[in-house]
Amino acid sequence: MNVIVDLCVVPMGVGVSVSKYVAECQKVLQEAGLEHQLHAYGTNVEGDWDDVFAAIKRCHERVHELGAPRITTSIKVGTRTDREQSMKDKTESVYRIVPTENNLG
Repeated sequence: MNVIVDLCVVPMGVGVSVSKYVAECQKVLQEAGLEHQLHAYGTNVEGDWDDVFAAIKRCHERVHELGAPRITTSIKVGTRTDREQSMKDKTESVYRIVPTENNLG
């Protein structure tokens, strides 16, 4: 089953800056070959359910390996059975209604 996930992994007990931990999760998603898009408060990820959730587990493992004693993660999950849909499809459907400078072209 294909899934689109909005993922926000927050290491705790590591100070204010968490960019090195976020970067490590991005590396995990790249290594897994998953389509993903970083945004200001998380990452959208799409792919096979098992592959996506295995990568989320690996993100936790890597962040702990970097020294984070605790992690809190928020996950929003979307699936559908009526048709295939990608992250790109979802955003393009909105941009067709409300074009922006960033998506014209």
